[in-house]
Amino acid sequence: MTRPFAIDQLDVTRLLEEWRWLIADPVTLVARSGFGDLFLRTVEGSVVCLNVGNGTLAEVAESESTFQVSLQHPAKRELWLAERRLEAFAEHGLKPNDLQCIGFKTPVVFAESANVPNNAYVADLYEQVSFLGDLHRQIADVPNGGKVRLKVGQPPAEP
Repeated sequence: MTRPFAIDQLDVTRLLEEWRWLIADPVTLVARSGFGDLFLRTVEGSVVCLNVGNGTLAEVAESESTFQVSLQHPAKRELWLAERRLEAFAEHGLKPNDLQCIGFKTPVVFAESANVPNNAYVADLYEQVSFLGDLHRQIADVPNGGKVRLKVGQPPAEP
């Protein structure tokens, strides 16, 4: 079992700044994966997972205590935290600390990411989560398998 990432020093408001289009209500950070996925307790008490790679938000437990109990089961840990995959990256020298995560040069939301050699790297957690939030906001209305053209630069000025 991989050690859990410390979350006490993380600023959930800053992490979710570019995700407010998807998560408008207040939440509390309860855990995170080595890939930057965030486990959040809602005001109702359920735990949801923000999968930053595919840009989805899904309930994973009805309460934080249920979530913590579920984390004792290897199958749930693998499903939610992808520990074996994280260990494989560590064997190749990619070992994120508490303020980092595994990022991908070509984001995994794009089918083309599967064909990129050495696609993974150790990324700043805040930068990675922010970048992916902005990216997913921009492509949220694109149908699955649809084509996109990315333009990197400053966002247009608001009128």
